Amino acid sequence: MLEDIKSNIEKLISLYETEKQRADALQAQLEQSRETIAAYKEKVTDLDGQIDNLRLQYAFSGAGDPVLAKERITKLIREIDRCIKLLEK
Repeated sequence: MLEDIKSNIEKLISLYETEKQRADALQAQLEQSRETIAAYKEKVTDLDGQIDNLRLQYAFSGAGDPVLAKERITKLIREIDRCIKLLEK
């Protein structure tokens, strides 16, 4: 009877250790997945910004040269900044 209890305790300890290792592995996997998700979110944000910039370029250029569109955007930004400074006075 005492041997059965001892055997059951040993099995319980063994199962506990197995589950603890499994939980640790899952925790490590979860952390790695969180890091991957954070990296992808940052990449998506960067790509969204690039898409917005390209849309602006094409909107201002019509179907023309992207370099000219960029110059137009820069000029518009300067003009907006100038207007804001005038309004602040």
